[in-house]
Amino acid sequence: MTDEQLSAPVTASAAAMADSHDVAALRAFLARHRRVFVLTGAGISTGSGIPDYRDRTGGWKGATPIQHQEFVRLPAKRQRYWARSMAGWLPVARARPNPAHLALARLAAAGATALLVTQNVDGLHQAAGSRGVVDLHGRLDRVICLDCSTRLSRHRVQEMLVANNSGWLADASAIRPDGDIELGDVDYGAFNVPGCPVCGGVLKPDVVFFGGSVPKAVVNRAWAGLERADAVLVAGSSLMVWSGFRFVREASRRGLPIMAINRGRTRADDMIDTKLGSECGALLDAAID
Repeated sequence: MTDEQLSAPVTASAAAMADSHDVAALRAFLARHRRVFVLTGAGISTGSGIPDYRDRTGGWKGATPIQHQEFVRLPAKRQRYWARSMAGWLPVARARPNPAHLALARLAAAGATALLVTQNVDGLHQAAGSRGVVDLHGRLDRVICLDCSTRLSRHRVQEMLVANNSGWLADASAIRPDGDIELGDVDYGAFNVPGCPVCGGVLKPDVVFFGGSVPKAVVNRAWAGLERADAVLVAGSSLMVWSGFRFVREASRRGLPIMAINRGRTRADDMIDTKLGSECGALLDAAID
């Protein structure tokens, strides 16, 4: 992120919004456990203006995100994705860390985390100063060629998209967690998707779409972090996706204490020892000095 992005106003998150009992519970949990495996989800970034996918029951708030096989096999789906992403990328790029990201960076700097694993693709943990983050689902600010494995910055691909599609919407205010937006009734068949500048191949955001697989090396890094942990903290995730849920399930099997900060149901409610309902940013900011 640029200096300008990092100095942009933070979406409001005040310590006063956190329930005092939740603050005390989280502080006590972190005081007891000094090697915490932290797993974050979309709810951690809502305070930065990036919406989450699911409602309080774990259901989809909008249309189901694009599936991996659809993107890979169907040119029309790629046209639709890139047209919508061209408009939705800049709001994601302008987002900045909120108090939740900053608090977790403080926790890591104090040496109190075994590993920070995020299911998000926005890069806000790194922008907040966290190091060694495992991006379980990749990063939206990177693009990969499926044919020759060339990697490009999303900003460069944005320039290519805009140059190839004069007159299309290239910025927006409403976004979705993956940078996608609704464009209404448009002819996606007229959208010109650029090929890889090296080989002309298919460009794909360097993220794990729904139905795709998390790279083995990434999963192994997360497992190694869990091996070092003496407790698990879930922040802003319903855990409905297997890629994150499996770590909580394994932690439960091993008898590790599990705390979750989440408004609404999670897939692991029967495994979580303590669930706190305060807003992530407010609670983490208040509990982590």
